[in-house]
Amino acid sequence: MLTIRLARVGKNKRAQFKIVLQEHTIAPGGRHVEVLGSYDPHLKKAVFKEEKIKSWISKGAKMSDTVYNLLVSNGIISGEKRKVKLPARIAAQSVAGGEKTEVAQEVKTEEKKKETPKAEKKKEEIKE
Repeated sequence: MLTIRLARVGKNKRAQFKIVLQEHTIAPGGRHVEVLGSYDPHLKKAVFKEEKIKSWISKGAKMSDTVYNLLVSNGIISGEKRKVKLPARIAAQSVAGGEKTEVAQEVKTEEKKKETPKAEKKKEEIKE
C-alpha cells in the first residue's frame, strides 16, 4: 500500500521535510516513488504539487495524520483535522495557560514513586 508522508531532511536542529509517496513498509528516509512537495516547520511554509497529490489520493494512496492535517489547513483537501496522539511524556511537558495538565501531574507523581533510595539520599545531602 502506498502512503503519503513526511521524510526529514535538513541540518541538525533545523529540520525540513519532503512530502513523499512511498510504500508503507519502507523507512521514511528510504527510497520513494515520487516527491509531492516540501514543508519547512520553522517558517511554516509548505509547497505542494496539488495535481499529483490529488491523483495519488484518487488512486488509493493513504496519508499520515500529519500530512492530512497539512493538506486540510492549506485547502488542498476538505475535511476536519485528525487528532495526532502524543506520548505521555511529551504531553506532560506541555503547559496550558501556566497550569500543568492532568497528564503532567500524573506523570510527575509516577516519576516520584520511581525514585530510588540513593536518589533520595543525594537530595537530602544537597539540602543540608
